[in-house]
Amino acid sequence: MRTLNNIWEAICGTSLMFVIIILPFLRSKLRKWGSTKEELARELSGDDLIEDMKGWYNHAITIKATPAAVWPWIVQLGQNKGGFYSYELLENIAKSKIHNVDRIVPEFQDTAIGDAVMMTPTAAPYIVSAIDSGRAFILRLRVNLETQQTVNVAEPLPPKYQDGSWLFLLEETSEGKTRMITRSRNKWNQSKTNTFFYGLFGIISMVMDRKMLKGIRKRAEKAAKAG
Repeated sequence: MRTLNNIWEAICGTSLMFVIIILPFLRSKLRKWGSTKEELARELSGDDLIEDMKGWYNHAITIKATPAAVWPWIVQLGQNKGGFYSYELLENIAKSKIHNVDRIVPEFQDTAIGDAVMMTPTAAPYIVSAIDSGRAFILRLRVNLETQQTVNVAEPLPPKYQDGSWLFLLEETSEGKTRMITRSRNKWNQSKTNTFFYGLFGIISMVMDRKMLKGIRKRAEKAAKAG
Protein backbone atom coordinates (compact mmCIF):
# COMPACT_ATOMS: atom_id res chain seq x y z
CA MET A 1 0.00 0.00 0.00
CA ARG A 2 2.84 2.40 0.86
CA THR A 3 4.45 1.73 -2.54
CA LEU A 4 1.18 2.45 -4.38
CA ASN A 5 0.75 5.67 -2.40
CA ASN A 6 4.31 6.73 -3.24
CA ILE A 7 3.70 6.07 -6.95
CA TRP A 8 0.45 8.06 -6.95
CA GLU A 9 2.05 10.93 -5.05
CA ALA A 10 4.98 10.95 -7.48
CA ILE A 11 2.59 11.20 -10.43
CA CYS A 12 0.77 14.11 -8.74
CA GLY A 13 4.02 15.87 -7.87
CA THR A 14 5.46 15.48 -11.37
CA SER A 15 2.22 16.73 -12.90
CA LEU A 16 2.25 19.82 -10.69
CA MET A 17 5.87 20.59 -11.61
CA PHE A 18 5.05 20.21 -15.31
CA VAL A 19 2.01 22.51 -15.06
CA ILE A 20 4.03 25.19 -13.26
CA ILE A 21 6.81 24.98 -15.87
CA ILE A 22 4.48 25.41 -18.85
CA LEU A 23 2.22 27.97 -17.13
CA PRO A 24 4.63 30.47 -15.54
CA PHE A 25 1.84 32.72 -14.25
CA LEU A 26 1.03 30.01 -11.68
CA ARG A 27 4.55 30.25 -10.28
CA SER A 28 3.65 33.30 -8.23
CA LYS A 29 0.77 31.45 -6.59
CA LEU A 30 2.99 28.49 -5.73
CA ARG A 31 5.68 30.81 -4.36
CA LYS A 32 3.15 32.20 -1.85
CA TRP A 33 1.19 28.98 -1.26
CA GLY A 34 -0.90 29.07 1.90
CA SER A 35 0.48 32.43 3.03
CA THR A 36 -1.49 35.47 4.10
CA LYS A 37 -0.56 39.00 3.03
CA GLU A 38 0.52 39.72 6.59
CA GLU A 39 2.81 36.69 6.67
CA LEU A 40 4.38 37.64 3.36
CA ALA A 41 5.05 41.19 4.57
CA ARG A 42 6.53 40.22 7.92
CA GLU A 43 10.24 40.25 8.54
CA LEU A 44 11.12 36.84 9.96
CA SER A 45 14.12 35.26 11.62
CA GLY A 46 16.87 34.54 9.12
CA ASP A 47 15.82 37.19 6.60
CA ASP A 48 19.00 39.13 7.34
CA LEU A 49 21.20 36.20 6.29
CA ILE A 50 20.60 36.68 2.56
CA GLU A 51 21.00 40.10 1.00
CA ASP A 52 20.29 40.85 -2.67
CA MET A 53 18.32 37.61 -3.04
CA LYS A 54 17.36 36.36 -6.48
CA GLY A 55 14.87 33.66 -5.54
CA TRP A 56 12.44 33.03 -2.70
CA TYR A 57 9.23 31.38 -1.56
CA ASN A 58 7.02 31.64 1.52
CA HIS A 59 4.69 28.76 2.34
CA ALA A 60 2.32 28.32 5.26
CA ILE A 61 -0.11 25.79 6.68
CA THR A 62 -2.31 25.38 9.77
CA ILE A 63 -1.84 22.21 11.78
CA LYS A 64 -4.29 20.88 14.37
CA ALA A 65 -1.62 20.28 16.95
CA THR A 66 0.48 22.43 19.27
CA PRO A 67 3.92 23.73 18.25
CA ALA A 68 5.44 21.38 20.83
CA ALA A 69 3.87 18.45 18.98
CA VAL A 70 5.03 19.67 15.57
CA TRP A 71 8.60 20.58 16.55
CA PRO A 72 10.00 16.99 16.80
CA TRP A 73 9.10 16.35 13.17
CA ILE A 74 11.17 19.36 12.08
CA VAL A 75 14.35 18.70 14.05
CA GLN A 76 14.65 15.19 12.62
CA LEU A 77 14.64 16.41 9.01
CA GLY A 78 17.43 15.03 6.84
CA GLN A 79 18.34 12.43 4.25
CA ASN A 80 20.08 10.28 6.86
CA LYS A 81 17.45 10.97 9.52
CA GLY A 82 13.68 11.27 9.20
CA GLY A 83 13.56 12.30 5.55
CA PHE A 84 11.60 15.31 4.31
CA TYR A 85 8.01 13.97 4.32
CA SER A 86 7.69 14.91 0.64
CA TYR A 87 7.61 12.95 -2.63
CA GLU A 88 9.83 10.07 -1.53
CA LEU A 89 9.75 8.25 -4.87
CA LEU A 90 10.76 11.36 -6.82
CA GLU A 91 13.57 12.06 -4.36
CA ASN A 92 14.88 8.54 -4.75
CA ILE A 93 14.66 8.59 -8.54
CA ALA A 94 17.16 11.42 -8.15
CA LYS A 95 19.28 9.01 -6.02
CA SER A 96 18.73 10.93 -2.80
CA LYS A 97 18.23 7.71 -0.81
CA ILE A 98 15.55 9.23 1.40
CA HIS A 99 13.11 7.32 3.58
CA ASN A 100 10.36 9.36 5.19
CA VAL A 101 9.58 8.12 8.69
CA ASP A 102 6.10 8.13 10.18
CA ARG A 103 7.18 8.41 13.81
CA ILE A 104 9.25 10.65 16.04
CA VAL A 105 12.68 9.05 16.38
CA PRO A 106 14.31 9.83 19.77
CA GLU A 107 17.89 9.51 18.49
CA PHE A 108 17.20 12.20 15.85
CA GLN A 109 15.96 14.78 18.36
CA ASP A 110 19.31 16.19 19.48
CA THR A 111 19.96 18.34 16.40
CA ALA A 112 22.18 21.31 17.33
CA ILE A 113 23.53 24.50 15.76
CA GLY A 114 26.33 23.62 13.34
CA ASP A 115 24.93 20.18 12.49
CA ALA A 116 24.61 19.13 8.87
CA VAL A 117 21.17 18.42 7.39
CA MET A 118 21.80 16.21 4.39
CA MET A 119 19.66 16.53 1.26
CA THR A 120 21.45 13.70 -0.59
CA PRO A 121 24.36 11.41 0.36
CA THR A 122 26.81 13.45 -1.76
CA ALA A 123 25.58 17.05 -2.10
CA ALA A 124 26.79 19.84 0.19
CA PRO A 125 24.42 19.86 3.17
CA TYR A 126 22.44 22.61 4.80
CA ILE A 127 23.96 23.66 8.12
CA VAL A 128 21.81 24.42 11.16
CA SER A 129 22.25 28.17 11.64
CA ALA A 130 19.87 28.89 14.52
CA ILE A 131 17.45 27.10 16.83
CA ASP A 132 14.73 28.64 18.98
CA SER A 133 13.35 25.46 20.48
CA GLY A 134 9.70 24.88 19.69
CA ARG A 135 9.53 27.95 17.49
CA ALA A 136 12.22 28.54 14.84
CA PHE A 137 14.67 26.30 12.98
CA ILE A 138 16.96 27.97 10.42
CA LEU A 139 19.17 26.21 7.89
CA ARG A 140 21.90 27.77 5.75
CA LEU A 141 23.40 26.53 2.49
CA ARG A 142 26.62 28.20 1.23
CA VAL A 143 28.24 26.27 -1.60
CA ASN A 144 31.23 26.76 -3.85
CA LEU A 145 29.76 25.62 -7.17
CA GLU A 146 33.18 24.73 -8.60
CA THR A 147 34.14 22.39 -5.77
CA GLN A 148 30.63 21.59 -4.47
CA GLN A 149 31.98 22.17 -0.97
CA THR A 150 30.36 24.09 1.88
CA VAL A 151 31.67 27.62 2.41
CA ASN A 152 31.99 28.62 6.06
CA VAL A 153 29.98 31.71 7.04
CA ALA A 154 33.20 33.38 8.17
CA GLU A 155 34.67 33.06 4.67
CA PRO A 156 33.86 35.22 1.62
CA LEU A 157 31.79 33.65 -1.12
CA PRO A 158 33.74 32.47 -4.19
CA PRO A 159 33.00 33.74 -7.73
CA LYS A 160 30.64 30.83 -8.40
CA TYR A 161 28.33 30.13 -5.50
CA GLN A 162 24.90 29.45 -4.06
CA ASP A 163 23.86 31.06 -0.78
CA GLY A 164 20.51 30.32 0.80
CA SER A 165 18.53 30.23 4.03
CA TRP A 166 15.55 28.03 4.91
CA LEU A 167 13.34 28.96 7.86
CA PHE A 168 10.84 26.74 9.67
CA LEU A 169 8.66 28.85 11.98
CA LEU A 170 5.97 27.60 14.36
CA GLU A 171 3.43 29.92 15.99
CA GLU A 172 0.54 28.89 18.21
CA THR A 173 -2.89 30.21 17.23
CA SER A 174 -5.64 31.31 19.59
CA GLU A 175 -7.35 27.94 18.99
CA GLY A 176 -4.29 26.03 20.20
CA LYS A 177 -3.29 25.02 16.68
CA THR A 178 0.01 25.69 14.93
CA ARG A 179 0.66 28.06 12.09
CA MET A 180 3.73 26.73 10.32
CA ILE A 181 5.68 28.93 7.90
CA THR A 182 8.61 27.98 5.71
CA ARG A 183 10.60 30.71 4.00
CA SER A 184 13.44 30.10 1.53
CA ARG A 185 15.69 32.96 0.39
CA ASN A 186 18.46 32.38 -2.16
CA LYS A 187 21.10 34.11 -4.23
CA TRP A 188 23.78 32.91 -6.64
CA ASN A 189 26.36 34.34 -9.00
CA GLN A 190 24.70 35.70 -12.12
CA SER A 191 25.06 33.58 -15.23
CA LYS A 192 22.75 32.21 -17.92
CA THR A 193 23.39 28.67 -16.70
CA ASN A 194 22.55 29.52 -13.09
CA THR A 195 19.49 31.54 -14.06
CA PHE A 196 18.13 28.55 -15.99
CA PHE A 197 19.16 25.95 -13.40
CA TYR A 198 17.85 27.76 -10.35
CA GLY A 199 14.71 28.78 -12.20
CA LEU A 200 13.94 25.10 -12.75
CA PHE A 201 15.29 24.03 -9.35
CA GLY A 202 13.18 26.71 -7.72
CA ILE A 203 10.00 25.20 -9.13
CA ILE A 204 11.00 21.74 -7.95
CA SER A 205 11.90 23.08 -4.49
CA MET A 206 8.57 24.88 -4.13
CA VAL A 207 6.58 21.78 -5.09
CA MET A 208 8.60 19.58 -2.72
CA ASP A 209 8.30 22.10 0.14
CA ARG A 210 4.53 22.33 -0.27
CA LYS A 211 4.28 18.54 -0.05
CA MET A 212 6.61 18.53 2.98
CA LEU A 213 4.29 20.89 4.88
CA LYS A 214 1.36 18.62 4.12
CA GLY A 215 3.42 15.62 5.20
CA ILE A 216 4.29 17.22 8.52
CA ARG A 217 0.65 18.21 9.08
CA LYS A 218 -0.54 14.67 8.38
CA ARG A 219 1.96 13.11 10.79
CA ALA A 220 1.57 15.66 13.58
CA GLU A 221 -2.22 15.57 13.50
CA LYS A 222 -2.27 11.78 13.46
CA ALA A 223 0.09 11.64 16.44
CA ALA A 224 -1.97 14.27 18.29
CA LYS A 225 -5.17 12.27 17.81
CA ALA A 226 -3.44 9.11 19.00
CA GLY A 227 -2.60 10.97 22.21
